[in-house]
Amino acid sequence: MGKHPTFKLAAIQAAPVFFNVEASTEKACRLIAEAGREGASIAAFGETWLPGYPFFVWSESRDPLLKWKAAADYLACAVDVPGPVTDRLCRAAEEAGLDVAIGVVERDPVTRGTVYCTLLFIGREGKILGKHRKLKPTHRERTIWGEGDAAGLVVYERPYGRLSGLNCWEHNMVLPGYVLMSQGTQIHIAAWPGAEPKAPASPDPMWSRQLLLSRAFASQAAAYVIGVGGMLGADDVPAEYRELTARYRGDSFIIDPRGEVIAGPVKGEGILTAEGSLENILAAKSACDVGGHYSRPDIFQLRVNRKPCRRVVEAPEPLLGDPVDS
Repeated sequence: MGKHPTFKLAAIQAAPVFFNVEASTEKACRLIAEAGREGASIAAFGETWLPGYPFFVWSESRDPLLKWKAAADYLACAVDVPGPVTDRLCRAAEEAGLDVAIGVVERDPVTRGTVYCTLLFIGREGKILGKHRKLKPTHRERTIWGEGDAAGLVVYERPYGRLSGLNCWEHNMVLPGYVLMSQGTQIHIAAWPGAEPKAPASPDPMWSRQLLLSRAFASQAAAYVIGVGGMLGADDVPAEYRELTARYRGDSFIIDPRGEVIAGPVKGEGILTAEGSLENILAAKSACDVGGHYSRPDIFQLRVNRKPCRRVVEAPEPLLGDPVDS
């Protein structure tokens, strides 16, 4: 048997600087450089890491206007893709010599009044590989994020393997995952907001779902999964919004193609790494390739609409002499 390529996977677990896109970008670039020094092939951040998860949508406040103010500030901090922020991230990835997957709050380029939960993929060449907007924001997230489409539901061919990613409860939707599995994903980013701290005797339901759904994906896809969560504490947000603040502790992990946890969960800020091997991927896929030999296309087929969502479609102007409806 020939030698199979190996690679290093990295989950970057840290808190951004909430409501400060400039400071968050600087921190992201520092962490990307650190992951590069550790020899990572691919480094991943949590869901909407830059400039932060919209914690305030889940909170209650005595001041009914406070959440509206937070929402306005949140939209003001959104990222244009492409734009100056993504240009800096691309340079950081190129200088560090690694690929990056990072959750960003993406601004709608047309209305500029809607933002998306976007997972951005950047190559070590310093170029944007693509992006995926979350298809269905969960529960109260729908008050702040728009819905995405399947235009970015693709797998990227990289020197070390095939790369994909989904946001949080997209792993609970089943069908988006199968679309990626059918394209032969080998390394998958599962981006989460982070687990909520509970008392030791009270298991955290978000943490258990985060872990179980990620393990299920790894086993079904026969792929490595970087399950990366964000972090948030009261000191991470401006003082005016601290009464709205939830807490997220990260609890990132890395899973092998058999669905076994090989690194993590990690506590506190840091970079979690694990070695991966194409040999392990191929061995797992030889037993279960759900997009290939372990499927029944004669019974089941999945139809995907990859056209970007367009809310307004301009009708063509009539040519001179064409009849015009009165």
